Amino acid sequence: MRTRITVPDDSLTRLRIALTVFFALDGFVFAGWVVRIPAIKEQTGASASALGLALLGVSAGAVITMMLTGRLCRRYGTHRVTVVCAVLLSLSVALPPLTHSAVALGAVLLVFGAAYGSINVAFNSAAVDLVGALRRPIMPSFHAAFSLGGMLGAGLGGLVAGALSPTRHLFGLTVIGLLVTAVAGRALLRIPAPAPSQDGPRQTSAPRRRGTRTRGLVITFGLIALCTAYGEGALADWSALHLEHDLDATPGVAAVGYSCFALAMTVGRLTGTRLLERLGQTRTLVGGGTTAALGMLLGALAPSVWAALLGFMITGLGLANLFPVAVERAGRLAGPDGVAIASTLGYGGMLLGPPAIGFMADWFSLPAALTSVAALAATAAAIALLTRRAAG
Repeated sequence: MRTRITVPDDSLTRLRIALTVFFALDGFVFAGWVVRIPAIKEQTGASASALGLALLGVSAGAVITMMLTGRLCRRYGTHRVTVVCAVLLSLSVALPPLTHSAVALGAVLLVFGAAYGSINVAFNSAAVDLVGALRRPIMPSFHAAFSLGGMLGAGLGGLVAGALSPTRHLFGLTVIGLLVTAVAGRALLRIPAPAPSQDGPRQTSAPRRRGTRTRGLVITFGLIALCTAYGEGALADWSALHLEHDLDATPGVAAVGYSCFALAMTVGRLTGTRLLERLGQTRTLVGGGTTAALGMLLGALAPSVWAALLGFMITGLGLANLFPVAVERAGRLAGPDGVAIASTLGYGGMLLGPPAIGFMADWFSLPAALTSVAALAATAAAIALLTRRAAG
């Protein structure tokens, strides 16, 4: 028989703070790397195509290790794996500026991507445990911390880009990451993972007894994560080009497009807990997917820049809570393995979005290609509606 671990309320609060710090650190480190990609490209002398192949190392490393991390979390615990992966992430972000070829860059990005994918599975699994113990839908707040960390990392990177070399900047991120991990990790390791509530889903025993139905539901929520991440990846890579080339926006205004989307998504996640408490998970998923679909139709087909920016903001608000809810539900159903499956599918959607938009833009037009984001958001809403009884 499994021994239940009862965690005091004050420990749950400290656990929530520690996990929030790790979510923010993940976004901070990743965004810090992203803003230095142009400088790394120049340093390695890579062509655009060679750089694109090298950058696939991040995605490949993440996808390869996500399923393995689910098993490690079951064996060693989500808190330990989170701390170890945070150390690896902090160390590996300093490797790209040490390379001088696209091949070497791709190799070190495999390591960075492995750490990035692993920590996402680990702290999302830990967050699922905490959500079950608190009996409150606080998952969006963790993902809001990731978004805020990303905004801070990108902003800081932009400020220091002219003063610091990529080597010094990313080594600075390593130092910051290790210091934060030392403080937050110490707190995290002192707090045992909370056991699920008596009347809630028992995620720790779920992997032993889940059958075809449970796996099917996990994959269903993973598909919702995929539809959401597809939109995030597409807007990150194509929103500025759409505004500048199709709507004749200046480069400065075009750059604001993704910022509007990201800011709206952060606001949506900060208010996600209250929204979930009022509407429940199914209504939040259906309403969010529908809102995102309508917003993206406006963003893709609007005749003016400002209408398109409004559409991007509406899309961000709609997509904000779909991924956190999908990952949390998959974790409640199947523990760390469920989080790994949903995260892998979600990451696959983020990989699929940019190239899919590119091919469709060549075949049709960029505005028409961007409507695929609306189509997949509507698909996520439809999946949530059709599976509401089974998911319940």
